[in-house]
Amino acid sequence: MRRFAENKDVVFGDVNLSEEQVRGNHNPGAGGWPTIRYFNKETGYEGKAYTKKTDKAMCDELGSEEYMDGYIMDAGNTFLCSAETLEGCNEKEQKFIEAWKSKTPEEISKELARIEGIKTSKMSDDQKSWFVARVRALKQLDKSSVKAEL
Repeated sequence: MRRFAENKDVVFGDVNLSEEQVRGNHNPGAGGWPTIRYFNKETGYEGKAYTKKTDKAMCDELGSEEYMDGYIMDAGNTFLCSAETLEGCNEKEQKFIEAWKSKTPEEISKELARIEGIKTSKMSDDQKSWFVARVRALKQLDKSSVKAEL
């Protein structure tokens, strides 16, 4: 989580229910501990619970840097690698982004749809990691393209 310390899109909080009671429609602790929730404009004050991706216990799953980073980026709609500034991007990501920046919004959307349809179950961890990096970069470029059209 330290990797997101400078990221202005993300804020972390911790509530100790024995000292700080939560009111409203929240149900902290439902389903066991730890209870992980995220809050953004889409979820509002009620937030939304973390949805597990594997058969592992939540603490083991989110103990993995890959899953925790993915969760933060998905829930926070943020990225470690910025397609706009190339900050936080490794060399491979930079080359990929540079190649796709010159493409039309239609080409970017088509490629994004194509690779999102690929099944990742038979990929190695390195292949999955690169796959996710490409999806995130294309989503940023696709988002930028939509903003440019408005």
